[in-house]
Amino acid sequence: MNLTLSDLGYCRIGVAAPELRVADIAFNCEQLRQVIAQAEADHCTLLVFPELCLTGYTCADLFFQPLLIEQARQALWALADGLKGHPVAVVVGAPIALDGRLFNCGVMIADGRILGIVPKTYLPNTQEFYEERWFSSARDLHVDSIEWRGETIPFGADLLFRAAGQPDCLVGIEICEDAWVASPPSGKMAVRGATVLLNLSASPELLGKETYRRELVRAQSARCLAAYAYASAGPGESSTDLVFSGHSLIAENGAILAETERFQFASQLAVADVDLQRLVNERLKNNSFAASEEGSAWRVIPFSLAALPKGTVRRPLTATPFVPTVTGERSCRCREIFALQTTALAKRLRHTGTAHAVIGISGGLDSTLALLVTVKACDRLGLDRKGIVAVTMPGFGTTGRTRGNAERLAELLGVTLRVISIDTAVRGHFADIGHDETRHDITYENAQARERTQILMDLANQVGGLVIGTGDLSELALGWCTYNADHMSMYGVNAGVPKTLVRYLVAWCAEVEFTGEATAVLNDICATPVSPELLPPAENGEIRQVTEDHVGPYLLHDFFLYHMVRLQFSPAKIYFLACQVFAEQFAPAEILRWLKVFYQRFFSQQFKRSCLPDGPKVGSVALSPRGDWRMPSDACVAIWQRDLERLI
Repeated sequence: MNLTLSDLGYCRIGVAAPELRVADIAFNCEQLRQVIAQAEADHCTLLVFPELCLTGYTCADLFFQPLLIEQARQALWALADGLKGHPVAVVVGAPIALDGRLFNCGVMIADGRILGIVPKTYLPNTQEFYEERWFSSARDLHVDSIEWRGETIPFGADLLFRAAGQPDCLVGIEICEDAWVASPPSGKMAVRGATVLLNLSASPELLGKETYRRELVRAQSARCLAAYAYASAGPGESSTDLVFSGHSLIAENGAILAETERFQFASQLAVADVDLQRLVNERLKNNSFAASEEGSAWRVIPFSLAALPKGTVRRPLTATPFVPTVTGERSCRCREIFALQTTALAKRLRHTGTAHAVIGISGGLDSTLALLVTVKACDRLGLDRKGIVAVTMPGFGTTGRTRGNAERLAELLGVTLRVISIDTAVRGHFADIGHDETRHDITYENAQARERTQILMDLANQVGGLVIGTGDLSELALGWCTYNADHMSMYGVNAGVPKTLVRYLVAWCAEVEFTGEATAVLNDICATPVSPELLPPAENGEIRQVTEDHVGPYLLHDFFLYHMVRLQFSPAKIYFLACQVFAEQFAPAEILRWLKVFYQRFFSQQFKRSCLPDGPKVGSVALSPRGDWRMPSDACVAIWQRDLERLI
């Protein structure tokens, strides 16, 4: 399948802080041309420059000079003429006189034409700002167009620009202070359908303002469910009383995609691919956005936007969307998730009035995390840890390493340890149903899992406690659990935690929540391969049944899960991104193989998710049938499979 980046829903946007000389329009125009050429070389299709970049923001009373204003007008036409036949659309800042008033404007230029002019609405006039001395607000306009060179050009703050052939790309423009007010115009534009919001700015730098500005841009992109491109004037502006840094950013739905280096006199350009397809899907899912009201009348102007070719997507991508790559951020994430899990279980224990919990421990990651959560929940409630009954149930596939770690950890944590072998009971069951013990099929495996669950449920009845579930989010997505066995519990504390994050949570607990020998045991558990241990071990006593050999790498499956459920991406788009992210780890054929497995299992195993026990949501992806994921158990996977077949 020969998909371009545009086919996948991407639009490449640039924000520029060009080198500048105050009031030197010829010099400034040449800098703009150079940046435009650089942006074109990067296949940028939409480029935004700072506020008043043709003249400089800090011209002050020079804005009263007719020569400056006329030269700026001529420069706009020269730029437009120079863009004839070029694939990039640009928005530049310029002062424009109309009917005895001067307006601070953003000018949209594409394919050799000035398509529309958007004046600034909110003019700051406090402290270092005196814009009302020179400019009028968009609210002072009495006309809706301007006549230039025999053309009638739309003029007003009610303009939006739609890319021809790319209906998801609707562009809105606001200018600097417009974004800093209580109700920015960009919010109204987003409600009207704008997915790309551009801000031409000249924001002087102050101590602490960089962080504030970044958060403002990030938050507005999140609030509007949009891409927000913010281009700010650089240090070429006058330093008579202020310093400008050129801090320009591109954000999308609450995430910063790219930003320029500050305090550079040379022109700076930041480029990123914004995902219009994702933004539209986010809005479709958000009924609060759909219910937003915007009664203003808007004029929508079509413009040409070049299609992106095939290639590498220009935006931050991660192989582990559930796990932050920065150590400090990952530690904070683990602390928060552990607090969510322990609080959820503590609430359930308080509600039921029980001081006992029963949990099956195998020495694997999932049951270890569930045990640690249970211990801390009981600690928070002041309950005796002896009320936690940790049960290890060795069977045909149990190895000495996992059993030893499970038993030693229970002893170190001070919980009640029960060791109950399932061998005799399972063999009796095999005799009852006439199953050959040497036949290691699904019956052989699931009989062990169901025997263990029966033991846990009966022990919970004995002590008057709750059975704590250990299965994680990734297993639920793949259906890698035995129906009415490890699939079932009285409260599933790991239900919202993906497999790639479980290991980090246990490692974090080893470092932060526990000490001494318990830390050493937890670290060894982290180093143990993931396995249900339902098949006999190898001759050397090591684990024979490694889960990822059967269902595929959880690293890939968690990537697939996030992009399929959280972002609603198609199989083709997930495959494209996975091939880019995992280029050095997995061949495209291997990625495609496991992606097919993921879709087949995700659809066929929904019946297990349709009757899940309660468990806390901890992240943006959850599969509870009562909450985030409502899916019929008999849904057909055919159209997703066909999308995958097109990739071959």
